[in-house]
Order: sequence, then C-alpha cells, then structure tokens
Amino acid sequence: MVWNSAIFDDPDGGRVLLWPHLPCVRMPTALRTREHWDGIALLASEEEIGGWPHEEKEDQESPGVHVAAALASGTVLGRLLDDLTIYEVDGPAIPDPEPMRLLHHANNARGGMPIYALEPSMDDDKWVDWMTRAADEQVSIFSLLSSVTVGRRWKKLRTANASHVETAKGVDAEIGAAAASSAAWWHEENKGLSAELMRQRSSRMVARIRGALADLREGRVDDSDTRGPSLLVPVHQPRLPSLVEAFKVWPDVETMQPMKMLEG
Repeated sequence: MVWNSAIFDDPDGGRVLLWPHLPCVRMPTALRTREHWDGIALLASEEEIGGWPHEEKEDQESPGVHVAAALASGTVLGRLLDDLTIYEVDGPAIPDPEPMRLLHHANNARGGMPIYALEPSMDDDKWVDWMTRAADEQVSIFSLLSSVTVGRRWKKLRTANASHVETAKGVDAEIGAAAASSAAWWHEENKGLSAELMRQRSSRMVARIRGALADLREGRVDDSDTRGPSLLVPVHQPRLPSLVEAFKVWPDVETMQPMKMLEG
C-alpha cells in the first residue's frame, strides 16, 4: 500500500498519473500529489459524479447525514466508516473528499479542465453484462455464507494489512490504520468475484483511461511540453495494484468524451 503516484508514459503520448488516496478521508497535505495535470478521470459513472455536488450540498445543510446513513446500512462501507470514526483522521466524509476536491479544482480552473467518467453508463451492453456476471458470482451460496463471518474476517484482514502500509512523510499511525481498514474494505467489496472478472474490470478501466488521455491530446492547444498532456486519476489506495497490473499490457484505447461542466 503505497502513497506515491504510479506514472505511466503512454506510447501514443502523454502521461497518466494514478494517485492513491484513502476512501472517505481528506488526505494530509503532505500526501497529496504535486504533479501537474491537465485533466481528470474519475473511477465512477457520469451519473454518480453528477450527483456529488448535490450530496455535498446536503451534507453542508445536514453535516454527516450521508455518513450516518452508511453507518446504519450494515454494509462493508459502513464497517470502514465505523473504523474511520475511531482513528484521528480528517473523516469520514461523504461524498469522497479527495475526488470532490479535485473535481472542484477542475471546474474552477480557468476555462475548466476536462473531466472524464471512467465507469460506463448502464446503457453500455458490455458493462451491463459484466455487472450481471459479477452479481451472479457475489450471490453464490459460498458468498452468502461468507458474509455471516465478515466481522471476524474484517479484524484479521485489518491486522494483516497493517504490515503492508508503506512508510512515508505524513503517514502516522492513524493514517496507517485507516489504510489497513481501507484494504479490508476493498477485499470485502470484491469478495466472491473471480480473478478473471476483476482483471476484465481493470482492463476496461485502463482502456478508458487511455481513451481519456487520447481525447486530452486531441484537444491540446499548447504543444510546448513535448511530454504531452497529463491525466490525473485519483484511485483508492487498495485498488491501485490492479490498475498498475492492467497497464502492463496496454489495453486498446476506448473512445472517450469529457463530461459537461458540473454545477456547484
């Protein structure tokens, strides 16, 4: 579990910056990326991203309303948030603070920066097929029985993950503990999914990341930087390794278009 960005120079030009952050936590300044970027790609659907400003407004009007709902949900996200309330970190918060902060930055930049939604919409047949197969795997008898013992397993995962947290400036015991809990959350979120299904998802995301970068290249006006444009992809820390692995085979580019400017 690392804190520095994984940087990839696309063979067609430009760079991708995969920046790891913790879910539902405002990251310490020392751990925020200092890399220059020209556009942002978010690991969510356009519909989800479009709803974030509304969620943010609701949270401003009723602080903690979304966190409270998630804590009461009985989901693994609720377990993660329960852990985060104990640690001395800046969180938990919903909507996810770091993607929201970067979204505001992109919107408020002069002329606006391109924003890309990496998760396909539900009118994408291939994505719907993947979602259906994932749901079928996760409701198997084994998965249902496994959910009964999640409390005990969560503690073991959290303890085991603590030793894998990389040391870095700005990483104290509390942030390290939050990272361990985040890894336990990601493990449980994907429990029941086959390695092949997870590989397919990561490959699709990287194909769309490359597509976003290609669109960024086409719309670039300033060619003085020979490295080409840089695309920032904030990613939950425990998800980073699967995307790094998918980049090793450079999936074919999937055509992408930026979202419209968001209000709020």
